[in-house]
Amino acid sequence: MRPVKVYGRITVFPIMPARISRLYELAYNLWWSWHPEARALYSILDPELWERVGHNPVRLLSEVSPEKLAEAAEAEDYLRQYDTIISDFDHYMHPEADETWFSRTYPELTRKTIAYFSAEFGVHESLPIYSGGLGILSGDHCKEASDLGLPFVGVGFLYPQGYFQQRVSREGTQEAIYEKLHFSEAPVVPAVCSDGNEIVINVDLPGRRIYAKVWKLMIGRIPLYLMDTDVAPNAPGDRELAARLYGGDREIRISQEIVLGIGGVRALRALGISPDAWHINEGHAAFLSLERCRELVASGLNFYEAWEVVAANSIFTTHTPVPAGNDTFNYDLVDKYFGSYWGQLGLNRDQFMEVAREDHGWGPTYGMTVLALKLTGQHNGVSKLHGAVSRNMWQFLWPGVDADEVPIGYITNGVHTFSWMAPAINELLGRYLERDWGKHVDDQQFWNEHIGNLPDAELWKAHNHCKENLIAYARQCLKLQHLRLGEGSLQIDEIERMLDPKALIIGFARRFATYKRATLLFRNIERLRRILNDPQRPVQIIFAGKAHPADEPGKALIEQIYRFSRSDEFRGKIILLENYDIDMARYLVSGTDLWLNNPIRPFEASGTSGQKAAINGQPNCSILDGWWAEGYNGKNGWAIGEEREYHDQEVQAEADSLDLYRLLEDEIIPTFFERGQDSIPHHWISFMKEAMRTCIPQFSMRRMVKEYTTRYYVPAIQQSQNIEHSQYEHARTLASWKDHIRRGWNSLELYVEGQREGQLSLGEGIEVHAWVRMDNLCPDDIRVELVYGETKDEQALSQRALPMSYTKRELDGSYRYDIHLKPEVTGSLAYNVRVVPYHQNLTEKYGMGLVRWA
Repeated sequence: MRPVKVYGRITVFPIMPARISRLYELAYNLWWSWHPEARALYSILDPELWERVGHNPVRLLSEVSPEKLAEAAEAEDYLRQYDTIISDFDHYMHPEADETWFSRTYPELTRKTIAYFSAEFGVHESLPIYSGGLGILSGDHCKEASDLGLPFVGVGFLYPQGYFQQRVSREGTQEAIYEKLHFSEAPVVPAVCSDGNEIVINVDLPGRRIYAKVWKLMIGRIPLYLMDTDVAPNAPGDRELAARLYGGDREIRISQEIVLGIGGVRALRALGISPDAWHINEGHAAFLSLERCRELVASGLNFYEAWEVVAANSIFTTHTPVPAGNDTFNYDLVDKYFGSYWGQLGLNRDQFMEVAREDHGWGPTYGMTVLALKLTGQHNGVSKLHGAVSRNMWQFLWPGVDADEVPIGYITNGVHTFSWMAPAINELLGRYLERDWGKHVDDQQFWNEHIGNLPDAELWKAHNHCKENLIAYARQCLKLQHLRLGEGSLQIDEIERMLDPKALIIGFARRFATYKRATLLFRNIERLRRILNDPQRPVQIIFAGKAHPADEPGKALIEQIYRFSRSDEFRGKIILLENYDIDMARYLVSGTDLWLNNPIRPFEASGTSGQKAAINGQPNCSILDGWWAEGYNGKNGWAIGEEREYHDQEVQAEADSLDLYRLLEDEIIPTFFERGQDSIPHHWISFMKEAMRTCIPQFSMRRMVKEYTTRYYVPAIQQSQNIEHSQYEHARTLASWKDHIRRGWNSLELYVEGQREGQLSLGEGIEVHAWVRMDNLCPDDIRVELVYGETKDEQALSQRALPMSYTKRELDGSYRYDIHLKPEVTGSLAYNVRVVPYHQNLTEKYGMGLVRWA
């Protein structure tokens, strides 16, 4: 029998009912992954097989029996649900012209393109090409870009071995298992160009050319293009180049990042895609800016003109203040891999190295974050606190600029609501808020007005349903783990009774990086023993997470927790689940009662696992770091410790652990076990509702992507349009002006008259005069500013900057600037005067990093 269509390894035969065959089409679009009813279409076909294939519809359909399909095709209930889902899918994929948020808000930009580069994308557990928060964020970003109708494409890697599968030995040692991902079993197809040929791009590495095949994955409406170097033209070693996420030595890492950045640009060009805005998600893809500069230099611009063009429509998001998260390469490695490249930019070696120079005292290195910051026009951290930390961390790139004015903003991370909300909670909101409540995900007023409609009893019932699902899932995971370890029947039977539905179950699941302090709760074992072994108020903790295979301290934390979980006094009270992934995360963030997070402040850039817990009605107990520093309001969870940093991490850990014990003993546990006459914990449920009311809209991916769009993407697209219309003339002018400023800056001198601090009464003012000497510059090239602020106890408070007016040119050739300062407040005042370069086309006021203070 001849097939009528082939999807990867799945063959559709004419004997299959026509309607059922569309399940195959849907399987190749990840839209089903965040539509609970669509997931159910596959699960119903064969529930056991669905679990065995890791919720992968492509594998399910390749293995399900024809009898099962025929049975489904004759079941009226199934077909009714099927017709509804397929109709929803068709409507989603082909909306009316003004139906999406982007098409309504920016109808003139719908034919533009935003390119989003990331080293990892966490879209679904069946595609294990993610390691942690960065990948999950990228996947959620793509899903929401699809929901909002953004003209968006993603670029990354399709790692054949992905991130590792975690196994924990009898001794608690983490073992990394790499399993080959068969692309025929994944929802990806080869990307093809306009002539129908499969796309294979190439980049040059030392002494050889390496090739990468491009694959296409549809995430709703948007395509994600993923590169793979395991192709025939490559030598065996190069075929393994992109086999694993974050694997290998420094040479592997720089090679991967060359393929991601430079190869990613070439992949888009081969696809006929010319993005109007470029978003670099973390520094791994920063080489893409060099490749864009190379293209422009080849078209006739010099490197510095190309720099202006590239920066004008580029955005960079930095994710971590931890040094390990910011890649740097020694100059000898850069020489080896870019020795034949910088000439194509019209640069010599010193000029090329200076673009990304980072010096920490032991010698200069080539920094990927520095490269990304310099060659992009907009930069941001991922929470308010992280923005401030990043400004301090990278202040050296803008010498003379106060940390508060370093041009790194912030957009706080969010989560894709429909991917992470439990079906039971989703259904509950549909019954008591609005059937189509999802339209109001980021509308704070809607949640303020409607969250009170949820009956306590119904919310508690839905939560307990999620909790029971988690307990069943955790028992199954533990059973499989201990069967593998050769445990006997008594131990296996014991697992079947582990986890008490009536206990307070605390969840702690994330990467086992040392700064996340997974073992903070174990600092006082006697106190923890009392907390966990109270028969009247049982408390249990579930841990999950992976340590990087090369992170020995992180792996030691896993071993420590495992040993506690196996000890007589904590067995059944402390649970360690192995192989944390998206599937496990969904159970944990919906089924535990309290979400625990205790990193070393301020090293948690944002964090999103607690946001996922909160949208399911789970209160957080967390250090005031990352997103929780913005989200905590005193009624939606608990804050550990003080909102400050310590010089000594040991002192910090002691203070934080003491406060955590106090919160558990005096507030959290009593609140959870306080029940009304109806046996419902109404006070606890008030925390649950408040968590949902505050966190669902504020920390939604919808709010986040809208913010990126209005603040960064649309201005970048507009910059692209201006550049095109001027045929690069604006870029040429700006590059020439910057060169003029740099050559004349050293000759600039600034003088200010009089004392610069004192006490002012209400209504008083002061006259400030300044003189600027400059040989090759003129008043049109600069802006002179008065910077002033209040002082208290010899400490400067927040400062303000006011432009001073050019008055006249003095006989000695200097330029005079004046201002009358009349502050709105009284008290001690200090001020100074500075000069900064000024041009109407500068997108960043301090972008040149040149400031001259009096």
